[in-house]
Amino acid sequence: MIIPALDLIEGKVVRLHQGDYAQQRDYGSDPLPRLQEYERQGAQVLHLVDLTGAKDPAKRQIPLLKTLLDGVKVPVQVGGGIRSRDDVAALLEAGAARVVVGSTAVKQPEAVQAWFTEFGPDAIVLALDVRIDADNRKEVAISGWQEAAGVTLEEVIEQYQPFGLKHVLCTDISRDGTLSGSNVTLYQEVSARYPTIAFQSSGGIGSLADIAALRGSGAQGVIVGRALLEEKFTVSEAIACWQNG
Repeated sequence: MIIPALDLIEGKVVRLHQGDYAQQRDYGSDPLPRLQEYERQGAQVLHLVDLTGAKDPAKRQIPLLKTLLDGVKVPVQVGGGIRSRDDVAALLEAGAARVVVGSTAVKQPEAVQAWFTEFGPDAIVLALDVRIDADNRKEVAISGWQEAAGVTLEEVIEQYQPFGLKHVLCTDISRDGTLSGSNVTLYQEVSARYPTIAFQSSGGIGSLADIAALRGSGAQGVIVGRALLEEKFTVSEAIACWQNG
């Protein structure tokens, strides 16, 4: 399915270039009407990233997120600097259908595995951002891509499979925000290797052709952010492309 995404800083819709807070583009202070429009056009899941909370968990935008989650009827997955059990609980309480956990899943696997046990594997999406080298080693990057984790995508997935891992949002960092197309081969490989996991493709979607290219990849979700903000196509066009080619 097509999963429209918004990144939020202090109530504004923004995009960071390659995760850099110093390079951000502002798309206005209207996240709720945007989400409602995405829903109206047929989106069945939405994705929000609280970049303010990612930078400083004490400043997590819970009141704003609650307003946004209350304003739409479809499930919304929410991420951005999830570091503690209380972060997960607060977002689920605010109405998130799933909480997206990134760096903490790599740095503190035992803690995050306990969240799977407590909240259930349907409530958690692992967000794994990778840099792929010439030997096709998929190294996970953490802390806003500033740090190499020293583990591969496959190693992290296999740590969580015994806990019922169902949802993995996987980003090829080199494609993110570029509108240059998705890394189709990556999703083909991981979907074939881990058929019980629903992979969400993230990074690089710039055209309907990029969505069409992912149709046979095994990816079950396609995160689309910047391309929608820049009106490269609409949500309804993206859904029609995903379903019918």
